Amino acid sequence: MESLRDKHIENTRRTLLETAARLFAEREYADLSAEELVRAAGLTRGALYHHFDGKKGLFEAVVDELEARAAQRIRAAIDSAKDPFERVDRSLEAFLDVCAEPDYRHIVLLQGPIALGWRRWREVDQRHLSSLVLEGARNLLDAGLIQPHPPELLASAIYGALTEMSLTIAESDDTEKGRAEAAALARALLSGLAVSPAER
Repeated sequence: MESLRDKHIENTRRTLLETAARLFAEREYADLSAEELVRAAGLTRGALYHHFDGKKGLFEAVVDELEARAAQRIRAAIDSAKDPFERVDRSLEAFLDVCAEPDYRHIVLLQGPIALGWRRWREVDQRHLSSLVLEGARNLLDAGLIQPHPPELLASAIYGALTEMSLTIAESDDTEKGRAEAAALARALLSGLAVSPAER
């Protein structure tokens, strides 16, 4: 049974996360102080530092949660198909849909690398998404649908391309156009790896 203390701790943590997610979606990370965050949440700086070790830790937790939700959506898209190419195509669509959403775009793609630093931001992103890319690459390889390359190297190349595309979408003045162009390019890159039926 969950104790009242445990519930209070979780409620405090959830309040901080939800408040931060809302404010980080509206503001620039550098322009939002820790004091503003805790005041908006109706909590103290002590609560912030106890649960997240400060503003940066709270921001990383928000990014981590958004990435986890993105991975869940992509997983659901993958599981909705059986054909390996269709699974990859649906996961690509789900990924690009997420990248075009305002909160994910602003918090994860635009503010994430600035607030966390490129290396740490990439670590958080890879923790949730790189295994899905590797799974897709292995499925295509196992089915003999694409040219034989080392799966880890192939996944790294695809992941890198998708990461750069996502950042380009985020920085675009026309998100929907950027998303559509990225989808077309990603499919062209994958088709370049495909083998003909005669080669299978």
